[in-house]
Amino acid sequence: MPVSLFTPPFFAPERFSDPDLALARVTRIYDESLAHLRDALHRFVGGDDLAQHVRACYPYVRVHTDTVARADSRLSYGFVAGPGTYETTLTRPDLYSDYYREQFRLLLRNHGVELEVGTSHQPIPVHFAVDSSDHVEGQLDAARRLRLRDLFDLPDLGAMDDGIANGTHEPAPGEPHPLALFTAPRVDYSLHRLRHYTGTAPEHFQNFVLFTNYQFYIDEFVRLGRELMAQAPDQGALFTASKDAAADDGYVAFVEPGNVVTRRQGEAPEPEDALGAPPPRLPQMPAYHLVRRDRAGITMVNIGVGPANAKTITDHIAVLRPHAWIMLGHCAGLRNTQQLGDYVLAHGYVREDHVLDEDLPLWVPIPALAEVQIALQTAVADITQLSGYELKRILRTGTVASTDNRNWELLPHRTPERRFSQSRAVALDMESATVAANGFRFRVPYGTLLCVSDKPLHGELKLPGMANQFYRERVDQHLRIGIRAIEILRGEGVDRLHSRKLRSFAEVAFQ
Repeated sequence: MPVSLFTPPFFAPERFSDPDLALARVTRIYDESLAHLRDALHRFVGGDDLAQHVRACYPYVRVHTDTVARADSRLSYGFVAGPGTYETTLTRPDLYSDYYREQFRLLLRNHGVELEVGTSHQPIPVHFAVDSSDHVEGQLDAARRLRLRDLFDLPDLGAMDDGIANGTHEPAPGEPHPLALFTAPRVDYSLHRLRHYTGTAPEHFQNFVLFTNYQFYIDEFVRLGRELMAQAPDQGALFTASKDAAADDGYVAFVEPGNVVTRRQGEAPEPEDALGAPPPRLPQMPAYHLVRRDRAGITMVNIGVGPANAKTITDHIAVLRPHAWIMLGHCAGLRNTQQLGDYVLAHGYVREDHVLDEDLPLWVPIPALAEVQIALQTAVADITQLSGYELKRILRTGTVASTDNRNWELLPHRTPERRFSQSRAVALDMESATVAANGFRFRVPYGTLLCVSDKPLHGELKLPGMANQFYRERVDQHLRIGIRAIEILRGEGVDRLHSRKLRSFAEVAFQ
């Protein structure tokens, strides 16, 4: 017997040649679907016995073309791979409006065909319709929690795997090809995970991301962020090479875990600022956001130690389609000529982290991206005021090895040392290869700049006093280098940053 469904009004497919009108239709479908689910859920929590299964579906966008794109070959996205029908489901147009509008604009320009927008057949799981301030399950007894599963759609893991990003997805006969790396349920899943792991809402994340494996960097970022908020926008660019540069850097707010917002001097508070509150304890991977209105600010995340955390957070931040992410952290120097405090700019990676082996085979190379590499090297020169041969004294480029074994030094027969030597590795950590490999996998530009904090192969281990002095001397400079690199990348423009190296020959159209 078929299940009786209670659904919102269905939007039949309609064609659009204007990206703004297409986006408006996506927004209307999504908003009405969400309102339908939330109204039914609130009635159920309030004690109503719903007689039908409640369902609402995501909007979709589809494009059909009979010709190969005549696109600007310098751009790495914005066109489909060949003739055929391409489709994706969409979510959170409030968060992704600028992104969707740009993808629609490029498709219309490059293919000269209309976009089709309508209601899909992919249900919105009730978990993804709940407002972040609602705590529904806590208001239900055990029996009604079980009943909830019968009346509403639950997340379907089959609709949110990473086959598209991994290059393993094969459409069934008659099924459209994918238009984006992520389906709407996959995006919603990661947006909810970001709240859990970082303690901040996805709305605060910026398009440039710094990762670190030490809290010292976060402490310094918080200090700099708060200091900047106390300054008027024209009092000087805090993070540029010259502190005397009188220019508006565009930063308008600083956000900390619990969605605690500090506005820039002269900026009026927003109504939602009052909803933020410091959490009783920090989340697993706390995030901090230096916000610009164009979302081109800086998000910094303490991913902690280990490749599992590095994979987890990049799996989820990837759905936000950032312009770049960069790893800043400490590493073991493997060469006798290195000094504590030297920098390592990764040009290649030895992947012994193992967390991505099933998603990205080890035979896949992880190339260095010229735009990011040049920005990082330029930033080191700007902040240290060294150049040429003198810069080489503190900055070394080469291979970084990442391992999932924190105690690799204790393995017998010196086998790790032999592998590191054969690979020409100059530094060792536990996260950088994972961050870079997941950037490659998800088409997010990436880079790594590490600082040598010890040299275990040469007997130079950190003693407590040495460690404290090292952190004081290097963390501020290292962080300023990372921020300076982002400002260089931002100034060069997004189109140059999204490298064609990251795109396959049968690529989705969405960036």
